[in-house]
Amino acid sequence: MQTAVQITRNGKPALPDSPVSFSEKLGGAELYSYAIDTLQVNVGKLCNQACKHCHVDASPRRTEIMTRQTIDECLRVLRDFKIPTLDITGGAPELIPDFRYFVTEARKLNAKIIVRHNLTVMFEPNQTDLPKFFAENECEVVCSLPYFLAQQTDAQRGAGVFDKSIEALKKLNAVGYGIEGSGLILNLVYNPTGAFLPPAQSSIEADFHRELLNRYDLHFNNLFTITNMPVARYLDYLRRSNNEEKYMRKLLGAFNPATIEGLMCRNQISVDWRGRLFDCDFNQMLELNVSANLPQTIFDFDLEKFARRPIITANHCFGCTAGSGSSCGGAVAA
Repeated sequence: MQTAVQITRNGKPALPDSPVSFSEKLGGAELYSYAIDTLQVNVGKLCNQACKHCHVDASPRRTEIMTRQTIDECLRVLRDFKIPTLDITGGAPELIPDFRYFVTEARKLNAKIIVRHNLTVMFEPNQTDLPKFFAENECEVVCSLPYFLAQQTDAQRGAGVFDKSIEALKKLNAVGYGIEGSGLILNLVYNPTGAFLPPAQSSIEADFHRELLNRYDLHFNNLFTITNMPVARYLDYLRRSNNEEKYMRKLLGAFNPATIEGLMCRNQISVDWRGRLFDCDFNQMLELNVSANLPQTIFDFDLEKFARRPIITANHCFGCTAGSGSSCGGAVAA
């Protein structure tokens, strides 16, 4: 379902133009979900960083955070509908007051818990024990590290971020994360630092394993490559650098139909800090709610209504279908 909604941001269209709409690229067919095995919850926009590529527009100045009441509704949905995976993101999710409550209560439900962790939040007040907390609750930790060199990482995430990230990764390794046989999963995320697509995931993962081990004696499990989406702060960057049209044409030209089957919107539902429902985290940032004939909030969630639903698409969806594809779990096709 190609959206006709006109969104504006700072007086500009929030969805870049494309010579061909995403719906047209699908041959006019609607995209449908086939299951829901992941509840992805964006608990707010508060973050200790303000990264150049951030599609959430998160920063230390944002005040949007999820309430205990909404968290309890997410827990109810996990319990009542037996959704196996809870994926917690932000912002820096650890900064909201009820983050640890959310994790420990979800653990009691035997949910697999994924936390999207920016590494440097570990050095904020009252957060130094995060590695131990993650380990005690058997969280899978997914950490953004744009590159294994400081220059590229700091250019995207801020001065000094690389050194703190390396120190944080050492602390995660120290409690077993990324260590073979520990059962504690540590995955890294690579985003390009400019207006280009990520390289082949397997190739750059091998580079990361080799360089982080040789330079810093660091271990991790998998590297996910994620395409930067033309949304929010990254779209602003494309416009400031006069790369918007070039980047959109690059995404369109790299469209790969083999990615459609593995798109993350097809097996998850996204919840924002207010409890509103979206097909994915990117639609959430563009205020593209789920189809109007579906319940709009987590308070009214019904698995049967959502398991096979039409998915709202727009031009930013070319970011998830370019090349090997892109999802919160990295590439989706060869």
